[in-house]
Amino acid sequence: MTASSLPPFWALIPAAGVGSRMRADRPKQYLELAGRTILEHTLACFLDHPQLRGLVVSLAADDPYWPALACAEDGRIQRAEGGCERADSVLAGLHRLAELGAEEQDWVLVHDAARPNLTRGDLDLLLGELADDPVGGLLAVPARDTLKRAGADGRVQQTVDRAPIWHAYTPQMFRLGQLHRALADALVSGVAITDEASAIEWAGHAPRLIEGRADNLKVTRPEDLQSLALLWRQP
Repeated sequence: MTASSLPPFWALIPAAGVGSRMRADRPKQYLELAGRTILEHTLACFLDHPQLRGLVVSLAADDPYWPALACAEDGRIQRAEGGCERADSVLAGLHRLAELGAEEQDWVLVHDAARPNLTRGDLDLLLGELADDPVGGLLAVPARDTLKRAGADGRVQQTVDRAPIWHAYTPQMFRLGQLHRALADALVSGVAITDEASAIEWAGHAPRLIEGRADNLKVTRPEDLQSLALLWRQP
């Protein structure tokens, strides 16, 4: 499938988190990797795509790091005020997209701010596979390691069959209207939402899993940053 035959889409990057597990002096999305911040690398995954209609990044209201980035002046990037939780930041981003002209049936790709190694191949795969899907879906990777269920005492309670288990990655691709309703209703009901797919699931739909690359890493801990640095040094 050529780029011109892929569906147009909007991108939304929730980036209001602090990333406390990194034990750094700033939110993890502003740590430097290969000469640019992680967030800049993440945004670049989308900005050069010919089918991108617009991009919104949801940031903390008092974010002191964003204005210093060159991309803060990029007219293709719009800002929304993020919230305390991911779902709040995504909802704010969806509102901003609607203000920019996004319609309810438009595709929105939500991507982790600290997942800078998304390849163009995986992005096009997701767009192509879900172009006509009635629900949408997400990039994911089948579980490879043996899985254990732990008891309250910290001992193995059970070995879990890994065959039906997948690791949920991003982007996650859903229609703007459906995602907005699912997130808003879940938050009103007090449901814990860990990603966009979980909101869609709670609303009674079954997102499709699209197998992507395992190196679409999310930087969560210091060793993740080191792994990416090593990966990018390879010829």
